[in-house]
Amino acid sequence: MSDRPSQPRSRPADPEETYAPVGRASLLGLLQQPKYRHLRLRALIAAGAGLLVGIPMWSWRLGLIAAILAAIGDTVYRAQTVSSVPPWRRASAAERRTEAQLRKLERNGYLTLHARSIPNSEAQIDHLVIGPTGVYAVDSEKWDKRLPVRVQSHRKLFHGPFNQKPRLDEARWEASQASELITQGLGREITVIPSLAIYGPAIPWKILNIREVDVFDGSRVRKWITNRERSLTGEEIQDIYAIAEQALPARYPD
Repeated sequence: MSDRPSQPRSRPADPEETYAPVGRASLLGLLQQPKYRHLRLRALIAAGAGLLVGIPMWSWRLGLIAAILAAIGDTVYRAQTVSSVPPWRRASAAERRTEAQLRKLERNGYLTLHARSIPNSEAQIDHLVIGPTGVYAVDSEKWDKRLPVRVQSHRKLFHGPFNQKPRLDEARWEASQASELITQGLGREITVIPSLAIYGPAIPWKILNIREVDVFDGSRVRKWITNRERSLTGEEIQDIYAIAEQALPARYPD
């Protein structure tokens, strides 16, 4: 038996296919693709507007004008509300605000990894910061500013009526996992300090440790990191960064 792959069998050409207008077929094929769904929807909106105006007014000109205006309106609306970046790859507003602050630490020798996954889980560290004062896991949270933030006995964090214990436990677990992975790769113990940077509601304290997680207003993230004693050299920072980059995969790889 021959190892060569069999050639596809040819079939007689369909007369209708042979003489079909190539331009029309290509255009229909393009419009049927999922990524052009918005164009199909825009055409339906324009056609509907044209019929709603043109038929009652007995004027095809007015109908055409209404269709054009509807298409323009849909184009403008989508441009203002729809991002070209898929939602699963867009950072939240809170993450972007924290990232902007952390970028200013680069001149002081800090390195940051954003949106890093914990292997074999759905968890994510929003920002892993490595610098002269240590290693930090920062999770950025945007909460409803209408609900107050309060603490009970330094062990319970509430946002309005909602107990945030699961969120604190998650942040602590993420940091502990990162610490274990970096420690294994480096060969010596590295502690990753967990935190929640909250945006939205007023936080009635500067920095408070709740269930072993530092909680603070998001605007304080740089002070929280830099107001500590230096404990890492430049070489150690580079080594930890390289190991963390491999051990904690990017959530949205390029």
